[in-house]
Amino acid sequence: MSEETQLIDHALKGDRGAFNALVELNQERLFASMIQVTGSPDEAEEVVQEAFIRAFLKLDTFQRNSQFFTWLYRIAFNSALTRKRRKRARISLDYWRESNGLEVVDTADAVDEPMLRQERVNMVREAIQILSEDHRKILVLREMQERSYEDIAVILEISIGTVRSRLSRARNQLKVTLEAMESEEEPKT
Repeated sequence: MSEETQLIDHALKGDRGAFNALVELNQERLFASMIQVTGSPDEAEEVVQEAFIRAFLKLDTFQRNSQFFTWLYRIAFNSALTRKRRKRARISLDYWRESNGLEVVDTADAVDEPMLRQERVNMVREAIQILSEDHRKILVLREMQERSYEDIAVILEISIGTVRSRLSRARNQLKVTLEAMESEEEPKT
C-alpha cells in the first residue's frame, strides 16, 4: 500500500494531519499546473486553495480508479474554468505587457520579429478563446499542459477515443479560426 493510499485512508477516518500531508505532497505540482491554466500566480493560488477545500469535502467520492493527483487536478481545472467563465473580463494589452514583460527584444532577430511573434501568440490566444469550451479544454490539456490522452480522458471523464476525435476537431477548428483571422488582417489592395 503506497504512502498516498495510507494518507487517503487516514484522512477518510478524520485525520486532518493525513490530509495536510496529501496537500504537501501535491500542492507545488498542482500550483505549477494551474499557473499554466490560469496564466496568473494569484489566480492559480486561489484555484489551488479552492481545489483542496473541495477535495477535503469530497474525499469520500474519490473512487481510486485514477491517481489522487489526477482527481485533484480535475477539480482544480474545473474550478479554473468556472472562474474564467465568471470573470470574462478582458485584460488590456498594456497591462498584459507590463505583467509579462513583453517589451524585451531579442537582438538576434530582425527589428520587427518580436512584435510579429507576439502578434501571433495573441492571435492564437484569441482564437482559442473563440473555440467551444470542449475544444478549448482539450487543447489546453494536451498542447499547453502536455497531458497524456489517458490523463485527459480521466480529467474530462470521457473515453480515449473521444479525446482523440475531439482533439482532432479542436485542432482543425483552431486552424480554420486562425486562417480566418489572418485573412481579415491582410491589407486590402
